[in-house]
Amino acid sequence: MDIATVIGMVTATVAIIGSILAGGSLLIFVDVPSVLVVGLGVIGATFIKWPMEKVTSLVTVFMKSLFFTPADPKVMIEEIQKLAETARRESVFALEKVPIEDAFLKKAVTLAADNRPPEVIQAILQLEIDAMEDRHKSGVAIMSGIGADGPAFGMIGTLIGLVQMLQNLSDPSAIGPAMAVALLTTFYGAVLANAIALPISSKLGFRSKMESTKMNIIVAGVLGIVAGENPRVIREKLDSFLAPGDRLVEDKEG
Repeated sequence: MDIATVIGMVTATVAIIGSILAGGSLLIFVDVPSVLVVGLGVIGATFIKWPMEKVTSLVTVFMKSLFFTPADPKVMIEEIQKLAETARRESVFALEKVPIEDAFLKKAVTLAADNRPPEVIQAILQLEIDAMEDRHKSGVAIMSGIGADGPAFGMIGTLIGLVQMLQNLSDPSAIGPAMAVALLTTFYGAVLANAIALPISSKLGFRSKMESTKMNIIVAGVLGIVAGENPRVIREKLDSFLAPGDRLVEDKEG
């Protein structure tokens, strides 16, 4: 589980509810028509924008922001170095017998053990990276769209409420409560966008970049193994993907 996402959602929820309770009752912020305008409006717009298979995957996309175990690039580099040492000590064909958990690394090593040309290995793996990035871009785009549609439908609901209020100005005492209800849709849309959709969109984009970095590390490492490079050289090359402060201690001392 991504504890940062959980902490962020809980903190935002506490901040919003706490500020409401500090100034009055929580019930005055509950309005069913406003919820329907924002909720159903955003759902309808999402169905219009995206095909059914993308919309139905929205729950999976949301869960990825909560339940995601990113691969540690430093651990991956060490694993690739060990594979390079095995290939140098025995042969590249011996890598096929090495147990590997990561599916992409397993595929890359299998291609290398099958004695595929380097350009073929790179082309196949790059296609998979591109496909992964396209899938992730769709999820990010859907959540970004919800973040944009929330305030828009909130404003639509507010306009509806204002029109209804202006149609009944005979009772001045009712104007204040009616205005408050009209503004609730803007509130709901802003909360949906800024406390849920847009932060999740940013988190998914960050996770996608991390996954892409890990896969590019694997490609560079496996190509180095196929080329017969020294394991030490391969590790130094892969450390270039990391920030200086994250590189292996042995490299810093060197």
